Amino acid sequence: MAEVTIEATLNGPYLVTGSIELHDADGKVLPTKSKVWLCRCGASTKKPFCDGTHSKIGFQAAAKAVPGSAEEG
Repeated sequence: MAEVTIEATLNGPYLVTGSIELHDADGKVLPTKSKVWLCRCGASTKKPFCDGTHSKIGFQAAAKAVPGSAEEG
C-alpha cells in the first residue's frame, strides 16, 4: 500500500497524498484521487474538500505547530 502523507499548508487546507478512503457522516464512501485538499478553515461549501474559501475569508493558520503547543506533541 502506498504511503499516505498529510501536510498542513500555510493559511490553507490539508494536502493529503496517497491512497485514502473518506466516508461521509452516513458511512458513504466519498470519491477521491491520489491527491486531495481537505478544508481546514471550516467555511468550505464542499466539505470535507477545500473550495478555496479560506483565501476569501482571510483564514490564517501556521503550516507547522507552534513550538510548545499541544499540537506539536
